[in-house]
Amino acid sequence: MNHLTRILFVVLITLLFSDAIYAQDRHRVRDLGITPGILSPGPLNAITDVEGVMVGHLTRIEGDGIRTGVTAIIPHDGDLFRERVPAAVYVGNGFGKALGFTQVRELGELETPLALTNTLSIFDVAKGVADYVLNQPGNENVRSVNPVVGETNDGYLNDIRARVLTTDDVYSAIEAASSGPVAEGNVGAGTGTRALGYKAGIGTSSRRLPESRGGYTVGVLVQSNFGGVLTVNGAPVGEELGNHYMSGDVPYEVSLNSESKSRHSTTSVQSTDGYDYDVDGSIMIVVATDAPLTSRNLERLAKRAMMGVARPGGFASNGSGDYVIAFSTHESVRRSIDSDEDAIDRTELTNSTMSPLFLATVEATEEAILNSLFMAESMTGHNGRNTDAVPINQVMEILKQYNVVD
Repeated sequence: MNHLTRILFVVLITLLFSDAIYAQDRHRVRDLGITPGILSPGPLNAITDVEGVMVGHLTRIEGDGIRTGVTAIIPHDGDLFRERVPAAVYVGNGFGKALGFTQVRELGELETPLALTNTLSIFDVAKGVADYVLNQPGNENVRSVNPVVGETNDGYLNDIRARVLTTDDVYSAIEAASSGPVAEGNVGAGTGTRALGYKAGIGTSSRRLPESRGGYTVGVLVQSNFGGVLTVNGAPVGEELGNHYMSGDVPYEVSLNSESKSRHSTTSVQSTDGYDYDVDGSIMIVVATDAPLTSRNLERLAKRAMMGVARPGGFASNGSGDYVIAFSTHESVRRSIDSDEDAIDRTELTNSTMSPLFLATVEATEEAILNSLFMAESMTGHNGRNTDAVPINQVMEILKQYNVVD
């Protein structure tokens, strides 16, 4: 099956499953009047607001058990191997299988598209990314490539041991990448993921600084699959709904109007290998910016993304792999391997100018996570397991009671 045929096949599968998967009326949080933070988003409110950044998905929904996929993030439309972007990684909690991160940390640069997928498919997806780069014109003599791939464990809804993803799937995700609006929820690497007690998936958001602060853009994309206590705009939504980590163990006393709530208690789902699906999971966070930053300040930026995980209720549990990778697309800080120069003369922002970018990263991460939840639909998957979507109408009632939306 050639790559064009693969893309058409994926579109057909998506349409065939649309009644079951996309039947619910879902909304991004900003469309509902939920506006985390004080900074304004870019026109798309997505990572693709950072000029040059493209995102593509490959979604695999097959039979009763396959619920997974690949998401590709491409920093610019040139040859990434030859025109590398500065990058940095930060590990919030290291229970994960991220590939390629040590070389990014050592050299401070990214030389391939980024890919996200599930835990047991990360090795196959890395092969696909490497294959894609090696086959680009001009790379015929390349003998080393560092594919960067992140993962979360979608094994609650997906038959993860089937390891169905292929090199063709990786090509399809990369070739489907565009700079327009980003599909969210049950797509790509977020097809089978869950977070904070509900179905989750891919989410994205952006922030644009005022011109007086440089006018730079920060965009974030997340693959949400972690546990905690859902909080929206400061309101204890997970507690009000009675659906959160340890909800069966912790007394509930916060409700403003508990008699009007249809609350329920969740039951911890423990796998045979000790994996606690109520809280252990992971989150992959990709931060892009057009600000001229090198790896040192990009790492500082990546650290702040973890604050954006805490705002909606995450706390980096023991079994949660929480990874951030940040990169800059600014042309002045790119690194060409074809250059004959022994020294690089570049302009980059000073430490004292970083604070607005830190705030933008925190806010965009928080909103991206919320979008990953609010845009996801309920899903039934492997072994008949089901995960419900966030009940938007109930959530809005709670937010109004707490006076955090009109």
